[in-house]
Amino acid sequence: MRGLYFISVALIAIVVVIMSSIFIVDERNKALVLQFGRVVAVKEDPGLAFKLPLIQEVVYYDDRILSRDVDPIEVTPSDDRRLVVDAFARYRIADVNRFREAVGTGGILTAESRLDGIMRNELREILGTVSSNEILSSDRALLMQQILAGARAKALEIGLDVVDVRLKRTDLPRQNLDATFARMRAEREREAADEIARGNEAAQRVRAQADRTQVEIVSEANREAEIIRGEADATRNAIFAEAYGADPEFFDFYRSLNAYRTALQGNNSTMIMAPDSEFFNYLKSDQPNK
Repeated sequence: MRGLYFISVALIAIVVVIMSSIFIVDERNKALVLQFGRVVAVKEDPGLAFKLPLIQEVVYYDDRILSRDVDPIEVTPSDDRRLVVDAFARYRIADVNRFREAVGTGGILTAESRLDGIMRNELREILGTVSSNEILSSDRALLMQQILAGARAKALEIGLDVVDVRLKRTDLPRQNLDATFARMRAEREREAADEIARGNEAAQRVRAQADRTQVEIVSEANREAEIIRGEADATRNAIFAEAYGADPEFFDFYRSLNAYRTALQGNNSTMIMAPDSEFFNYLKSDQPNK
């Protein structure tokens, strides 16, 4: 019985040793075999792999293309017009051995922190050589290619392969944006004031033209009225002259009646004159003077 017990224990130990020496590499991962913290093997092909039990360990790293958003940063283009740039990078672990040496046990978090620094430096360096209009334009492919080339060269030093870089958003800083809006608002208000001033000037011209036209029309009407009045007076005088020639005494009587009416019109109802005045010739008797 004791012999059977030792055989069972030995078999179990052998199974445990065998199982601990086998590991599986997924097609989405790469694996490093470490012995006392030192890399002794790199497993990149998917499938079963072996290691020494107990004294060796396996560390897995993602072999897929990963994305990293870079926090927005301020850059100063060649025209000194500051911009806020938001970018992202796509990368993969190209050399797991170098990656392990560069980041140690920090893994992907440490690698992405270092990648952020690389991206920020490249963004400031490349975008600082061009104008803000080039950065804000829709055609930025050349700029992104330059940033990609610089970031890839530096990222390879830590075992990363940067496969793509994109500028997501480029804006003015908040304080500059407020100043720009204020300037645009002031320009629109100035344009509105200019339009109002031009409108008032045009209205004044129209009113002046209307007033001038009114004066001309009234003057012309008055002139024509004076002409008509003069012609009427001439006609009246001609009629009176003809009547006087036909009957001088009746004409004198008519003129006296007009004189009475003119003298007594309005509030002027009192006159002082001599009784023998010619003004009373036709008031003294019912018979006209001979």
